[in-house]
Amino acid sequence: MTLHPYFEPTYLCPCDVISPIEIILTTVEAQIVEDQQQSLLKLKNSLKFKTNKSTKLVSWNPTVDFCEWRGVACDEERQVTGLDLSGESIYGEFDNSSTLFTLQNLQILNLSDNNFSSEIPSGFNKLKNLTYLNLSHAGFVGQIPTEISYLARLVTLDISSVSYLYGQPLKLENIDLQMLVQNLTMLRQLYMDGVIVTTQGNKWSNALFKLVNLQELSMSNCNLSGPLDPSLTRLQNLSVIRLDQNNFSSPVPETFANFTNLTTLHLSSCELTGTFPEKIFQVATLSVVDLSFNYNLYGSLLEFPLNSPLQTLIVSGTSFSGGIPPSINNLGQLSILDLSNCHFNGTLPSSMSRLRELTYLDLSLNDFTGQIPSLNMSKNLTHLHFWKNGFTGSITSYHFGGLRNLLQIDLQDNFLDGSLPSSLFSLPLLRSIRLSNNNFQDQLNKFSNISSSKLEILDLSGNDLNGSIPTDIFQLRSLCVLELSSNKLNGRLKLDVIHRLVNLSTLGLSHNHLSIDTNFADVGLISSIPNMKIVELASCNLTEFPSFLRNQSKITTLDLSSNNIQGSIPTWIWQLNSLVQLNLSHNLLSNLEGPVQNPSSNLRLLDLHDNHLQGKLQIFPVHASYLDYSSNNFSFTIPSDIGNFLSSTIFLSLSKNNLSGNIPQSLCSSSSMLVLDFSYNHLNGKIPECLTQSERLVVLDLQHNKFYGSIPDKFPVSCVLRTLDLNSNLLWGSIPKSLANCTSLEVLDLGNNQVDDGFPCFLKTISTLRVMVLRGNKFHGHVGCPYSNSTWYMLQIVDLSVNNFSGVLPKNCFKTWKAMMLDEDDDGSKFNHIASQVLKFGGIYYQGSVTLTSKGLQMEFVNILTGFTSVDFSSNNFEGTIPEELMNFTRLNLLDLSDNALAGQIPSSIGNLKQLEALDLSSNHFDGEIPTQLANLNFLSYLDLSSNRLVGKIPVGIQLQTFDASSFVGNAELCGAPLPKNCSNETYGLPCTFGWNIIMVELGFVFGLALVIDPLLFWKQWRQWYWKRVDLILCRIFPQLNLEYESSGGHCYQVLRLFMILLSFNNPYKSNDDEKISQIIIMSLKHIVTGKSS
Repeated sequence: MTLHPYFEPTYLCPCDVISPIEIILTTVEAQIVEDQQQSLLKLKNSLKFKTNKSTKLVSWNPTVDFCEWRGVACDEERQVTGLDLSGESIYGEFDNSSTLFTLQNLQILNLSDNNFSSEIPSGFNKLKNLTYLNLSHAGFVGQIPTEISYLARLVTLDISSVSYLYGQPLKLENIDLQMLVQNLTMLRQLYMDGVIVTTQGNKWSNALFKLVNLQELSMSNCNLSGPLDPSLTRLQNLSVIRLDQNNFSSPVPETFANFTNLTTLHLSSCELTGTFPEKIFQVATLSVVDLSFNYNLYGSLLEFPLNSPLQTLIVSGTSFSGGIPPSINNLGQLSILDLSNCHFNGTLPSSMSRLRELTYLDLSLNDFTGQIPSLNMSKNLTHLHFWKNGFTGSITSYHFGGLRNLLQIDLQDNFLDGSLPSSLFSLPLLRSIRLSNNNFQDQLNKFSNISSSKLEILDLSGNDLNGSIPTDIFQLRSLCVLELSSNKLNGRLKLDVIHRLVNLSTLGLSHNHLSIDTNFADVGLISSIPNMKIVELASCNLTEFPSFLRNQSKITTLDLSSNNIQGSIPTWIWQLNSLVQLNLSHNLLSNLEGPVQNPSSNLRLLDLHDNHLQGKLQIFPVHASYLDYSSNNFSFTIPSDIGNFLSSTIFLSLSKNNLSGNIPQSLCSSSSMLVLDFSYNHLNGKIPECLTQSERLVVLDLQHNKFYGSIPDKFPVSCVLRTLDLNSNLLWGSIPKSLANCTSLEVLDLGNNQVDDGFPCFLKTISTLRVMVLRGNKFHGHVGCPYSNSTWYMLQIVDLSVNNFSGVLPKNCFKTWKAMMLDEDDDGSKFNHIASQVLKFGGIYYQGSVTLTSKGLQMEFVNILTGFTSVDFSSNNFEGTIPEELMNFTRLNLLDLSDNALAGQIPSSIGNLKQLEALDLSSNHFDGEIPTQLANLNFLSYLDLSSNRLVGKIPVGIQLQTFDASSFVGNAELCGAPLPKNCSNETYGLPCTFGWNIIMVELGFVFGLALVIDPLLFWKQWRQWYWKRVDLILCRIFPQLNLEYESSGGHCYQVLRLFMILLSFNNPYKSNDDEKISQIIIMSLKHIVTGKSS
């Protein structure tokens, strides 16, 4: 036997003999083991990672068996079969040259949660034994290599990514989804969240059909499109489906209820439509459902099966509606229930109190009503959110007493009342209490367990709390947010107590009945005041600027409005570099302390309105979005370069000052401007054309100035104006035709100018119009648009008064003004103000003013409710009658038709206008009686029917007799309170109401009767008896006739006389001819009745 030269002959026991082949194999295995160790060490040395965050690579030591290294797994033959380098803060490139690909026995590889910032290497095809590959969130970008599809033994593949957030997504473009998975038939878990997939429609689901063993599918945010394919149910083993944040734009197939193993269904933010199949909730294995943020997905919660395994149910941000069924208690394992921002309503079932496993409950932004049931059996509850509903009643210790794990409670914006339970503030882990905008009353109780309290947020603003603020509230050392604004708290508070709240960032004490003392007894405490971000001390009876504020370097919001601060605005306030919002409005400030230099570059909102500031305005912060300097005494000409300082300005108001001169052209360079209000000044010149050319401007208010010329006809096709107010200037010409391009216009006020035009039918295409004031101009012609199919269905304020309009009132127009009509079961109580939104995310609105004539006085309406309606056609030349269509305006508050030539009777249907507060029909030609229905208008507080031809008695009612007699003067035949003329036993108005027709009928009857009884005139006794009876009968039938005794020739005669209103001295219409005719009639009656000649 030839031996290897390295081996010498040795005599051994047969049992100890080792063959040379075994020795060679052992040597080879040792070499392989050593190679694997070296490969791992080379891999470590080739990778860049943060040693301070590494727990695995940093511990790899060559003196220690590599199979014992963290993250390394070996088989019995000491081959590396598993490598876990997840979360090692690895960064930098990773390519095919890596020694990782020499570890060809790898079965498990996890490189997740790193930051390689490179494409996935194609060398993965060398690791053919891989069954588990996790490259998720590892910073890989670009194309997914084809070589991944060669790993036929893969059971789990996770290539999820968030690289799309940084503009370098992981993509599946060079190969499609079908090519990627065509060989991966053993896959059970496929996770591709955040990978951009170009396969569209139902092709992506068809590509998965070969994966018959697939159990978990996660492809959230993959750019998939719909519809959701019902055939996806062919993958019968699926138990987990996560397809969030794709755009399916389709209903959920009912066949999804056929997934008999389904445990998890995530379809949030998928643009789902239609009605969600109720049967899916009945799947016996289902434990997690998330359908959130599908705003067009409808559905309801019906009956839940007994012993349902459902643990998580999230339908927030959908159109689910209806109530919560009592069978909710069948969900004994329910941990998370989120129904927020839907359309649920009704009361909460008491069975909710039996949900023992609840940890998270959110019913916010719905229409739930009634009382909140007790949840004290949900011992694990940590988050409770019920804000923005209609809950009523009180909350007691019974509701939350046992919730010792509760972290957050949010009941804002409800109708809860009663006292706040002290037990709520003693929950040991509670960090946030938000109870604002309710009706909680009484005093704040003292806090218990102050030393151990973890409370960080306490918001009780917008309630009816009274009494003083408990001093122990300032010992809650963890408190970050303290909001007590808008209550009825009173007393004097020394603000130096806040130095104990070292973590305080928000302090809100505004709008109470507090007197805040900002003087510190110990000046040294000023330095210990926490650096707050939000300070709200509006309406706190301050008389000076709190001195501690000058050290608040981190303050972002400061509200000192509605106080009594006098004097100058200090210069240090402009040097608070973090200041973003500053509100000093409604004070007594008169000037600025010294020149303003370098105002904070972060200042975005500055409100100085309603002070006594005077002189030239110097403050235009370069980055400010909202600037309100209105209602001061500033006197200056607008600088020609003002536009250079307003590049970021969205809202600018200099209303109600003493500005003069022209509007400079540079103002139009403010490309961000949405609201421009220069009203109530002394500005003159022509309106710059560039203002009407703006494609950004939402509000243009130049009312009550001295602008002249015509309105520029330059409104662009893309006009977004909502308010155009040019009232009380010197403008002439016609309404510009291009104004029809402003299809979002809500308020048009051209009143009190010299505009000479016809009724603007060309604006009928603006369906959003709600206010149209053309008062006090030279408009003429008929009102109405007979050839237009468009409608102003939102129109609610119309003022065409003091013009030259003529013709009849436009009944066809009235039919289309739907906003004037009260819907059935609509009490008109829920209306917003007419306001243009200025900052979409800042909640700032512009509310303009409209000047109307209400109740006989010219008034400026600043906050116009959408429920306020007004029609004023006074001082024109309208004629005809009041159309019945106008009586359908059941929401109408003000109606003025005075000073026209309207005639006819006041319609009895005026009783339909039950919301009417002011009615003026004076100086017209209305006749007839006042309809009794007018007396039933209970809200009527102003009435003028003077100077018409009304007759009869004023109806008796709750309202009409409360008005002054001047409301009815100029109607000669009116009588009754409040007029001094008494209506006793007199019948008024017959000449106007019945005229001569009635009289002629009566005379015809009398003459006919005379012809019948003429023969009886020759029988004296019978004649006397007969005529006595006839006289009595005639008197009873005709009130106009009465018996009188008259002497003539020594004889006494009984005479039947006709009582004629026309002969009354009060009759203004009596003529000489009438008197002659009446005398002839009386004489004829005497002749007939007495049988005597005269």
